Amino acid sequence: MNQEENPLLQMSLQELWQLFPINLTPHNPLWKEWYEEEHSFLLKQLPSNEIIRLNHIGSTAVEGIQAKPIVDMLLEVKKDSSFQKLKEVILQSGYLCMNETNDRISFNKGYTVNGFAERVFHLHLRYEGDNDELYFRDELQAHPSIAKDYETLKLSLWKPFQYDRDAYTAHKTDFIKRYTLIAKEEFKGKYENNRPY
Repeated sequence: MNQEENPLLQMSLQELWQLFPINLTPHNPLWKEWYEEEHSFLLKQLPSNEIIRLNHIGSTAVEGIQAKPIVDMLLEVKKDSSFQKLKEVILQSGYLCMNETNDRISFNKGYTVNGFAERVFHLHLRYEGDNDELYFRDELQAHPSIAKDYETLKLSLWKPFQYDRDAYTAHKTDFIKRYTLIAKEEFKGKYENNRPY
């Protein structure tokens, strides 16, 4: 089935939110394995000369806190890369394009008309340097108390916004921005000069 024929792309946001509600679960050690397997798979599909780094981001990359069981990945590519060519490769690798701007494309895999598959992935395609999520992840990994505060915030938002992903995300924004700024000072330069991790 090609991108245009997928019935999920014909649904309204409200219909999608009903089919794919927010659900937080305890940390699952399999998430790391799933990321590593998908990482290897994607690196075999993508042109290696375009890739800066591909990283596991989001709460599933942080041990000890609950998360939506969706493995988030950030793919940074060179600034002169063709997003359209990369998009085609990613679509051919089983992903759906869910959102697209000039400098960002979001994909998912594991969303079906019957709900979530066992393994679900979000892939965020960005140009190199657009990587705040790496710093936020590092801050949570380095500081378990901050990670627990983030978990508490998410748990407080879960039920009120279970069927409204935009509102759920919006209510986390201030926390994420605050600790991302702190992390960018703490880990200054970590992701410069094309360092992979």
